[in-house]
Amino acid sequence: MATPPSTPAPAPAPELRPPSSRLEAVVQKVSSSPVFARIAPRVLPPMDKMVHRVTGGKVMISQYMLPSLFLTTTGRRTGQPRVAPMACLPESGGTFLVIGSNFGRPAHPAWTGNLIADGTALVEHRGRTVEATAELLEGEARAEAWAALLRMWPPYATYQARIERQIRIFRLTPVEK
Repeated sequence: MATPPSTPAPAPAPELRPPSSRLEAVVQKVSSSPVFARIAPRVLPPMDKMVHRVTGGKVMISQYMLPSLFLTTTGRRTGQPRVAPMACLPESGGTFLVIGSNFGRPAHPAWTGNLIADGTALVEHRGRTVEATAELLEGEARAEAWAALLRMWPPYATYQARIERQIRIFRLTPVEK
């Protein structure tokens, strides 16, 4: 009789950073709720875009809670530029981790499909815009990035727990010119 293949042991849970203030604790709790997942995608990105435009690219509302950037991808169906504000984790060497959490909603955000289809994007971070290549992380690289992202923003774990899809994580690497 054949022995069934063993399943790998789950990776240990990363050590989560406790909230640095009461306000951050409240924001994390609220942002983990299903109600927030329904409302935030309709409110936060348009508000970030408007404030960014009004301030001449100097301010993003979300940057006051998390490191943030604007990602411009090419629409895979339309070929048109698509701009999405999002949280990011800057890494040493100038790369960024971005996560397609979609606020814990069931579908992948459109920008992740655009990156898979094209693999290039424009990244605007702190007033500087660079062209970047995107790598969809898998395996050990994904596990390491996931742990780092959870240390930055623990609600990502709540988002993943309430959906069936695996949240996509990308590393954006600036193109040297």
